[in-house]
Amino acid sequence: MKRTLPLLIAAVTGFVLIGAHFVPYTQSWGEEAMIWFDILAAIAFILGGANLVRLNLQKISDRRAGWGYAAVTVIAFFLTLVVGMAKMGVHPSAQFPQFAWSGDYVQEGSSFWFIYQYAFYPLGATMFALLACFIASAAFRAFRAKNTEAIILLSTAFIVLVGRTYAGTALTGWMPEALQFDNLTGTIMNVFNLAGNRAITIGIGLGVVSLSLKILLGVDRSYLGTEE
Repeated sequence: MKRTLPLLIAAVTGFVLIGAHFVPYTQSWGEEAMIWFDILAAIAFILGGANLVRLNLQKISDRRAGWGYAAVTVIAFFLTLVVGMAKMGVHPSAQFPQFAWSGDYVQEGSSFWFIYQYAFYPLGATMFALLACFIASAAFRAFRAKNTEAIILLSTAFIVLVGRTYAGTALTGWMPEALQFDNLTGTIMNVFNLAGNRAITIGIGLGVVSLSLKILLGVDRSYLGTEE
């Protein structure tokens, strides 16, 4: 039963959701299944948070490498959780002014909004800015104009990188409009890159369909913890 029951639940749920998308009569079944999905997702969030706290507390207790970062993670987790659930700084909504907690926890001026705007958002922007520098550095080391394909790749990357900045306009503003880097960047991204993305997306879609059928039919049982 430990193997048969999960396979049966996955197959029935999957085919019900597929049928609900194409058969109007079974649409309510799909809505009911999505409600159960939301319930399970909420439970998964709780288990995930508990696992996050357990692993980081264990790292702090053992004084393993990086335990200071684990301490910051735990403190930030509980601080955000308490601020969000208590709705600190939230004003009542216009519909229910008699209830102090009726307002949205992310409304402007609330403590959760403050954490997001002045802590999470700047940290995220910093991380992606550093990531862009690492990508540019790695691309500079990896690109070598050894053949025709490499020259095309290097030239395209240079045009896109420079065309996304003010330097592209400043350096090529005197050239005909079609040859300016900002316009060339738009052409590359909206024509050549978009065509490649569509081909990749179609391939991903076919792969998702194939893998989904294997899971629903019980051929792929890797989610049960086995490769059989």
